[in-house]
Amino acid sequence: MAEGIDATKDQATNEKQTIALDAMTPREKTETDDETANVTTQTMTTTRTDPTAVTVTDKTTPQAETTADANTTSVPTHETAHATSPPRKTRAPLPSQADLFPGSTTSNPNSQPDSANSGPPKQKPNYAPTGLLAKEANTITGTTTVLKYHEPPEARKPPPTQQWRLYVFKQKDLLETLHLYTRSIWLVGRDESITDLYLPHPSISKQHAVIQFRFVSVRDEFGEGKGRVRPYVMDLESANGTSLNGERVEATRFVELRDGDVLGFGESEREFVVMLPPEGSA
Repeated sequence: MAEGIDATKDQATNEKQTIALDAMTPREKTETDDETANVTTQTMTTTRTDPTAVTVTDKTTPQAETTADANTTSVPTHETAHATSPPRKTRAPLPSQADLFPGSTTSNPNSQPDSANSGPPKQKPNYAPTGLLAKEANTITGTTTVLKYHEPPEARKPPPTQQWRLYVFKQKDLLETLHLYTRSIWLVGRDESITDLYLPHPSISKQHAVIQFRFVSVRDEFGEGKGRVRPYVMDLESANGTSLNGERVEATRFVELRDGDVLGFGESEREFVVMLPPEGSA
């Protein structure tokens, strides 16, 4: 009986509220809806804090949903973990440095230079003998004249006891006497600047021949060897040659001179007589 009376009262109350809402203006309806929402929120808050209250999950405010999401611990799925894992190593070739850094001017020290941009090839040192030292030894100091002959190691000056001389004749007239023993070499020729025996005849070469004293070893009649200094003549490949006792001598070879030999140079009419005076004579 009592339950029926309560239901009748609630129905009457709802009808009154409906009539009242219909009579309200739109602004009043909006304010009423806001108050109803606030009451609902307060009721849900009280329900959550009350351990004996029933939790309502259907009607929640946006603020409550945000708080719930913040308090919830997210568990990463397999797809998320796979997406954040580091990339695996690959065996593909690395990209070219020239493609990555086109403006870089750094060059590889081991790379070969471009033949079009490289300079001329470096010349390797040449350690072969040039012959300049030998040429200097055969050159007259202060001139550009190169000597055709150089004294050999056995060149010697004759001892004072052997006073070799050279007498110069033209036909039967004695023109000059040369003391050959005063030096070890006599250069004969037409070049007055370098010769020791100057001959101006046109048939004489500039460096025509040479008279050289040499130390040689000889054996006596008993087979014993001993050394002595003797004069020799050599033609220096002259144009008109050198003669000894009327016969032309072979060029570039030493020929021994003896007491009384007669030399001739070129086409000159002069005769050169080699003499070795006896020891003790003036």
